Amino acid sequence: MGNDNGRVRQMWHLLEPLHAVLYYAPEVFEEVKALGYDTGERWPSYFALRAAPLGAPGSRQVASAFYSFSPRMVAEHIPAAWDVAAPGKVVAARTRGVDRAYRALIGERTDSPDLAEAAVLARRSAEAAHSEGRPLAAANAELPWPQEPHLVLWQAATILREHRGDGHLAALLTAGLDSVEALVSFAAIGAAPAEVFASRGWSEPEWMAARERLVARGLLDANGAATDAGHALRAEVERRTDELAAAPWQALGAEGTARLADLLGPLWLEVLGSGMLPRETTLGIGKV
Repeated sequence: MGNDNGRVRQMWHLLEPLHAVLYYAPEVFEEVKALGYDTGERWPSYFALRAAPLGAPGSRQVASAFYSFSPRMVAEHIPAAWDVAAPGKVVAARTRGVDRAYRALIGERTDSPDLAEAAVLARRSAEAAHSEGRPLAAANAELPWPQEPHLVLWQAATILREHRGDGHLAALLTAGLDSVEALVSFAAIGAAPAEVFASRGWSEPEWMAARERLVARGLLDANGAATDAGHALRAEVERRTDELAAAPWQALGAEGTARLADLLGPLWLEVLGSGMLPRETTLGIGKV
């Protein structure tokens, strides 16, 4: 594949919605509600579902691994999540929920040859994702592989998603952007409205203090818009993120990656067409 970061970015765009079903599917909410989690809002189950592969981490570990969330917000949910259900039970519940959600979303395609082929290719790529310095990717990679192809595909998408995310944090750190500065600078280049980033739990004073720090660095202007230097720094973060996410696709090869992209297209359309996922997120997909 060489240095085809465009293809690397495309694979993220295709796989991210397939992974994100975990956090929005009603079937998953039903499974975690049965464990005792409050599903009146998204966050109690989100923190439990995403952090469970790490074992029973404390709030500091989760805030470090998730990065963009206010540690104060994390502490509202972790470690209390493990008093509701042990991490192993949460992992089992998310597998059941994704199984049901995928069957509801794609119906007969669940047992199709195309999906089985996609699962094989995605797993091959995920197994080539090195996990050194990537705690969330490593934690998900240690989980046993399921038997059903649609669940193999989901687990591979999750490993690859967290592999990219872990690398993104390394790129942010290298750029000298702390957790809240990362969000402020991302909003400043138009990745999403600032209101969308409010979901990460930072207070208005914390947001404004980060903005002032970025203004002092010449990355934002006095109105909070990104300067040329700010745009350049965020572009470098995205370039480096793609570069750090490239190895699994290089291992799969250009032909295998292109074939997987073709196979994922119809599934991607089904998930997006369901209306399950929000239209705007903090990820900036399609805007950066």
